Amino acid sequence: MKNLQFPIDFVFRISTFSNDFTATDAFGHTVGYIRQKMFKLKEEIKIYADTSQNQLNYTIKADRWLDFSAAYAFYDANGNEFGKIVRKGWRSIWKAKYQIVDDNGTPEYTIEEENGWVKVADSLFGEVPVAGMLTGYFFNPAYKVIDKSGAKIARLKKQPSFFGRKFQVTKEG
Repeated sequence: MKNLQFPIDFVFRISTFSNDFTATDAFGHTVGYIRQKMFKLKEEIKIYADTSQNQLNYTIKADRWLDFSAAYAFYDANGNEFGKIVRKGWRSIWKAKYQIVDDNGTPEYTIEEENGWVKVADSLFGEVPVAGMLTGYFFNPAYKVIDKSGAKIARLKKQPSFFGRKFQVTKEG
C-alpha cells in the first residue's frame, strides 16, 4: 500500500454477513479489500490486495474480546507484528482516542475524535423511530491523525449515506 493517491474512500458492503469493505484511491483504483468476520469473540481483520482475496497483505488482531481498552496488533503477510493501535480506555468515553505504536511500543501517532457531541447525537436520535433512519445522513463523526510533533497528517470522516457506510481519508498538511 505504498504511493497512495489521496483521498482514500472506504465503502462497506451491506449485503454480506461479514463486515466487508473496499478501499479505493483518488483515481478509483482498489488499494485494498478488507474483511472482518462477524460473531468472533476476538476481532480479526484481514486486508487483501483486491476483491479476489487471493493475496493477503495484512492482518489485524484484537488482544481481548472486549473492545474497551483493547489493542489491535498489525501483522504483515508473513505473520510478523509491526505495530498496534491501542484504545485509550477511560479517556475514550467522551471522545474516542487511540494511539498507534510501533513494534517496540513507542507511540508514533494519535487518532482522536474531533467532536464528541456527534457521537452523542447519533446515539440519541438513532433510537427514535423514523428519525433514526436519517442519522447516517446527518451525524458523521470525524477523526484526526496526529504525529509525534503534534502535526495533523490525516483525517478520517464518515460520509453522509442513507444505506451502507462510507468513509474517506484525506491527507493533511
